[in-house]
Amino acid sequence: MPTLMNHRLASALLSVVALGAAAAAQAQTAAPAAPAATQKADGRFRAALGLGASLSSGNSRTSSFSLAGQGVRITDQDKLGVQASALYASSQGTTTAEQLRAGARYDYNLGPSTFAFGLADLEHNRPANLSLRGVVGAGAGLHLIRTETDTLDVFGGLAWNADRYVDAALVAGEMRSSYNYAAVLLGEESQHRLSDTVSVFQRLTVYPNLRERGEFRASFGSGLAVALSNAMNLNVGLSYAYNSDPGAGRKKGDTLLTTGVSVKFD
Repeated sequence: MPTLMNHRLASALLSVVALGAAAAAQAQTAAPAAPAATQKADGRFRAALGLGASLSSGNSRTSSFSLAGQGVRITDQDKLGVQASALYASSQGTTTAEQLRAGARYDYNLGPSTFAFGLADLEHNRPANLSLRGVVGAGAGLHLIRTETDTLDVFGGLAWNADRYVDAALVAGEMRSSYNYAAVLLGEESQHRLSDTVSVFQRLTVYPNLRERGEFRASFGSGLAVALSNAMNLNVGLSYAYNSDPGAGRKKGDTLLTTGVSVKFD
C-alpha cells in the first residue's frame, strides 16, 4: 500500500510540474490529450468526449478550438481503445494550428502480467508540413501495476512509419515529398484515481528510427480530470511531440496545454 500511494503522489506531482512548465512554453501543434473514458473490465464500451475553445478580439485577435474523444472496451482477457482529436487555432487572421488525429490499439493478455498489442495511427498537421502520417505497430508489454485505482504498463515492439509532406522538405539529407521507415516502439503509460473525483493519466511513446541511426520521434501526453458530476469532468491536458529531424525550417518540439470540459458516456 505505501508503494502504491507513493507512486500515485509522485504521478500527481509530475503532472502539476509538467502543466506549469507547459503554461510558460509557447503553445504550438502537439495533439490534444484525449479525455479518459471510464476503465472497467466488464465488456461494455465506454466513451468520453472533450471540448475546449477560446476567442479574443480588440488589440489581440485570436481563436482556438479543440475536440478530443476516447472510447474503450475492456474484459479480463483483452482491451480495445480508440481515440481521435481535432485542433484549430488562428492569430491575427493567420492559421497557427490545424491538426487531425485518429488511432486505435488492441491489447490481448497473454498471462496475469503480460500482453501483446497492435496499433494504428493517422495524423494530419499542416503547420508542421505533415500532410499525412500513418503508423502501424505491434509488440508486447508488462502490467507492472494493475489495481482498481492504479495501472502502470510498459511496452515495446516494432512499427512502420509513413510520412507525406505538404511541401517537399529536407529530411535525412535529401529533399523529399515522403519518407517511410521502420522504427523501434518503446513506451509506458499509467492511470491513477487519486480520489473519488480526481484522476490523472500519462503516456510516453518513443520511436527510434531504424533507417537513420540517432534519429527518433517521441510523444508525451498527460491529463488531470476533476469530476463535476457523474457524467461531466473538468479537464486539463498537456501534450508534447518531438521529432529530431522535422525538416529544414521546422521546430523539433511542439507543446500544447489545453483546458475544457468532457462528457462521459457510460
